[in-house]
Amino acid sequence: MSTSSPNPQPTPNPQPLPGAPAFRVPDHATAAARIQKLRQLINDYRYHYHVLDESIMSEAAADSLKHELAELEKAYPDLITPDSPTQRVAGQPLDKFTKVRHRERMISLADVFSEAEVREWAASNLKLLPTLPLPSGHHPTRITEYFTDIKMDGLACALHYQDGLLKQAVTRGDGLVGEDVTMNVRTIENVPLSIPASGHVEVRGEIVIFKADFDALNQQQLARHLKPFANPRNLAAGSIRQLDPKIAASRRLKFMAYDLVQPDLPRHSEAYAKLRELGFRTSGEDHVFTSLGQVFQEISRLADYRQTLPFNTDGMVIKINDRAIYRALGIVGKTPRAAVAFKFPAEESTTRVRDIVISIGRTGAATPVALFDPVVVAGSTVRHASLHNADEIARLDLRIGDTVIIYKAGDIIPQVKEVLRTLRPEGTQPFDYLAALREQYPELEFERPAGEAVYRVKGLNSDLVLKRSLEYYASKPALNIDGLGEKNIAALVDSGLVKSIADLYRLTPADLKALDRFADLSATNLIQSIQASKTPTLQKFLTALGIRHVGAQTAATLASYFSSLHALAEATLEDLLALPDIGQIVAESILAWFADEDNLRLLADLEALGVHPQTVDASRLPLTGQSYIITGTLESMDREAAEDRLRTLGATVTSTVTKATTALITGDKPGKSKTAKAAKLGIPTLSEADFLTLLRQNPQK
Repeated sequence: MSTSSPNPQPTPNPQPLPGAPAFRVPDHATAAARIQKLRQLINDYRYHYHVLDESIMSEAAADSLKHELAELEKAYPDLITPDSPTQRVAGQPLDKFTKVRHRERMISLADVFSEAEVREWAASNLKLLPTLPLPSGHHPTRITEYFTDIKMDGLACALHYQDGLLKQAVTRGDGLVGEDVTMNVRTIENVPLSIPASGHVEVRGEIVIFKADFDALNQQQLARHLKPFANPRNLAAGSIRQLDPKIAASRRLKFMAYDLVQPDLPRHSEAYAKLRELGFRTSGEDHVFTSLGQVFQEISRLADYRQTLPFNTDGMVIKINDRAIYRALGIVGKTPRAAVAFKFPAEESTTRVRDIVISIGRTGAATPVALFDPVVVAGSTVRHASLHNADEIARLDLRIGDTVIIYKAGDIIPQVKEVLRTLRPEGTQPFDYLAALREQYPELEFERPAGEAVYRVKGLNSDLVLKRSLEYYASKPALNIDGLGEKNIAALVDSGLVKSIADLYRLTPADLKALDRFADLSATNLIQSIQASKTPTLQKFLTALGIRHVGAQTAATLASYFSSLHALAEATLEDLLALPDIGQIVAESILAWFADEDNLRLLADLEALGVHPQTVDASRLPLTGQSYIITGTLESMDREAAEDRLRTLGATVTSTVTKATTALITGDKPGKSKTAKAAKLGIPTLSEADFLTLLRQNPQK
C-alpha cells in the first residue's frame, strides 16, 4: 500500500471501453467512499451468487461494477486492499510451491462399505467411551448424536485467516505438510478474502468443479480442438497446482467448507453453522441424527439423490457430533476413530457397444474387449472394458450395437453388468468368437485347452506374440536388458533378425548396424547388454519366460525351492502344490509350460547359446524368511525396483497383510486398508528412510 501522500493525485482519466460511457475520476475522498460501497455491493453479489446460488443482479451489471472498481483503484493505488474483489488474481506466476507444515494434522477417513461395518465402527467407539477423559456433562456410556455430510470428490485444502483477512491456503499434502497455493485459491470466487473474525481462523474444505462447469470447460476444449479433461476431481487438483494463478482463475473452481478448526465449538453441526455465518458455502447436505437407523435412512436417500447433486461424490461422512468425544477418541494411523466415510456402490451408466476386438497378451491369451461410446462412470471417462472370454460373451448374449449397463468394480475397473435386450437393434447377430479370431488375426492359429475358458495362440511363433514375449523378457521385472525397448524389438522382429527369444543371443553388432535404427555405438551397447543377461538369477529368468500365473513373487518362490531350472522342469504336481502360495491353477500352468515342445526347444537353444540361470542359496540371504508389503509411492525408486531389491535379499513380497508379515513399508499416500490392518495386527511399519536403511545394512552381494 502506498504511503507517499494522504491525498495522492489521480492517474489521468483512462480511455473508455468501446461502447462504454467515459470514466471521470473523482477526487480522493469521493473515490474512497465509492470504492467502499462498490466492494460491499460486489461482495454481496459474490456471496449470493457463489455461496447461496442466488442472483441479486445480472452478471453484466456485476461486471460493470467490477470494472468501475478496478478503474478507481487504478487511479488511486493507495486505496487497494488485499481483500478487494480486484485482488483475486494478482502477481506473477510462481517458480514453485512452498512447503508448509499444518498447524493441526489434516486427516483422512477410514472407508466402510456396509451397514454392518458402520455398526462395528459405532460399537468399537462405545466400548472406548467409559475410558475416555471427557469433560463434565458428557455422557460416558452412549453416543447421542451422529453428524453426516456428503463426501465431495475434490482436493482438500486449509484456509488460514488472520484478523479477518485470508493469509494462506495450504493443500492437504501428506496430512502433515502441504503446499502453499494461496495465489490460486484467491482466484476462487466463493472463497471470502475477508471474514468477520479476529485472531487466527482455519477453515478446511474441498476444492471442486461442478458438473455443469466441467461440461462447459470441455465444450471450450473441443471448440479449440484440444483434448477434453478427464474428470472434475483431477481437473480441480491440477488447476490448483498450476504455477500461474490465471489458469486456476479460468477453471470455475469452488471451495466447499467442511470444518472449522475452532476448539470452543462443542459440535460439528455448530461448526457448520458458524462456517455459513462467516460466508462459506457448505454442501447443504449436512444433518444431525440421534440413531444409526436414521443414519442408514440417510445413506439410502443419498444413494439415489446424489446423482442430482451439482458435484461428484463417492460417499457420505459419518461423525460423532460431540467434538470433545471426537477428540478424545483420537487417531489410529492416519484416520480418526470418531469418523468414517461410507462409500456408495459403484456408479453405473449405460452406453452402446460399437465393436468387440480381441487383444493378444504376452502369453498368447486372446481377450475380447468391448469398445463403447465414451461415457463417464464414477468420475472418469470409460471407452472400453474387458469381456474376459468367449463364455462371458455368450453368458451376456452381448452383441455389437447392444446397449449395456456398465459399472466400475471397486470404482476402478469398468465391467459390463447387463445387456438391455429391449433396446437391441433389429438384425443383430450373436458374436461369433472363432470367426472374429480368424478375421482379426488371420495369420495366427488358436486353441482352447481343455477345462479353460480362454483361447490362446497355438505356440509362440507369431510376430505379434513374439514381440510381446521379447518386451517382457527384456523388461525391468525380468532381465532388464538396457536398450531393448518396444521400437528396437519391432525393428529386430520385422527385419527377420529375431524369430525367437534365443535369436537375441545370436545377434552381432554387424547385424544391428544393417538396420536404420542403429549406429556403431548403439549397436555395440545393445549387444553388450544382451550378453550381460546370460547369467541371470533363476528367479529373474523364470519371470522373463512369461509363464502364465508366474509373476515375480511366484518366480522367487520357485527359485528358492528348486536347485536348478532342470529340477523345476522335472517337478510333479505334488511337488508344486507343496510350495507356499502355489495352488492348483498355478501348478497346472507351470506343468503345461514345461510340457510344451516349443518351450522345451527354446530352453535348449538358450542353454546352447550360453544362457545359464544362476541359483542362489536362499538360506544364506539376509532377509530369508521375512515377508514385506510396500504401499504408497516411494521417491527413491519405483515399486518394481523396491520389490526386486527385497526379493534379491531373500525376502518374500506380498500384497496382503497377514500375521506372517514382517513389516509394512509405507511411501507417499499409503493404502488405508493395509495400514489399518497392519495397525490392528501389530505389524511394524517402515518409512521409506527405514527401508533404505534396511537395504544399506544388507547390501547385495
